[in-house]
Amino acid sequence: MDNPARRVICKGMTHDTDIAIVGGGLNGPALALALAQSGFCVTVIDTLALDTRKDPDFDGRAYALALASQRLLKNLGVWGGVADHAQPMLEIKVTDGRAGEGPSPWMLHFDHAEIEEGPMGYMVEDRHLRRTFLDALAADDRITQLAGETVVAQAVDAAGVTVTLASGKTLTAALLIGSDGRRSGTAQRAGITRTGWGYGQTGVVCAVNHEKPHGGIAHQFFMPHGPLAILPLTGNRSSIVWSETDARAAELTAMDGAGFLNALRPAFGSFLGDISLAGARFSYPLNLTLADHFIADRVALVGDAAHGMHPIAGQGLNAGLRDVAALAEVLSDARARGEDIGSAQVLQRYQQWRRFDTATLAVATDTFNRLFSNDNPLLRGIRDIGMGVVNAIPSARRSFIREAAGLSGDLPRLMKT
Repeated sequence: MDNPARRVICKGMTHDTDIAIVGGGLNGPALALALAQSGFCVTVIDTLALDTRKDPDFDGRAYALALASQRLLKNLGVWGGVADHAQPMLEIKVTDGRAGEGPSPWMLHFDHAEIEEGPMGYMVEDRHLRRTFLDALAADDRITQLAGETVVAQAVDAAGVTVTLASGKTLTAALLIGSDGRRSGTAQRAGITRTGWGYGQTGVVCAVNHEKPHGGIAHQFFMPHGPLAILPLTGNRSSIVWSETDARAAELTAMDGAGFLNALRPAFGSFLGDISLAGARFSYPLNLTLADHFIADRVALVGDAAHGMHPIAGQGLNAGLRDVAALAEVLSDARARGEDIGSAQVLQRYQQWRRFDTATLAVATDTFNRLFSNDNPLLRGIRDIGMGVVNAIPSARRSFIREAAGLSGDLPRLMKT
């Protein structure tokens, strides 16, 4: 997708494009917009056709966007496109228990009123966020979208990187960004290895209607085989992320609507009244995968291509968007200093900024899942007491709230205000 205005703006470049991004999900478009704002000409390459990616039934997930991520979307100029479909998260309640028995008396309760910045975050459905990103890409003259194209080869030299597409076309750039998921072909072709493992769990995702208002409260209920997240959407609806064993998840997915609801109700409980399905069900295998390096020669990774983790804390997309904001800042500052944006020295700054934080988050989510996804009486007692202690200490609660809101650590400029 090209237009005359873009050809004028990007005329005279040494390469076909300053930066090529492989992957048009959510992190790739966010990065393209951030880079275009800094004056870069960017090309986004995605295997899927635009009509497929715009299909409202393409992906049934909803995302818990931390406050810092919402600030990024606002600064990219896309928040207005999803604001009417965004549900503020005002409280988070974390409990332990078994389906049909109700929660443990020990609970973690986080309230946004304990911080000054506002809601901890917002729930936004993929169908709204993805379309808004795609519309913003189409409206930016510095961005070219190559939809329905697959990268089959990449080659690096001192001057840049060349990617070859399945259609036979080639594209040159100063830098190649892999935003192409947990099985990133960009990373594999760059020789970047990965560390990780499967959990034997599958996430079953859907939206439900319920009789009573949710009050903007997100619930995380830890059960023996995995957590059940009940996340508030606009209206009297909630997004369900139900982590179960692979075998049980396959059974749940194969059930008809009535059978699935009968299976869900004992875990969901009756606190929101009767429930009904509000759309299709989707399932996603759950695993941990962490790239051993986030960079290679003229290559950088963001989002799931760099780190894929368990959705137990709802931080996957937020971590990817922090990659986006950090990399955009590093590249913009490098260009302002007259540096080669694809140089090892520049890319190392990005890796130093992001790799330790994401590795720490990945280990934390892995530990939480292992600690809570079991029915060991000793571990149940330890974790319940731990939740009670944290909940009783205001400074500890505020620390967790700020972490959930994405306000801790070294924030990139795009996420600060």
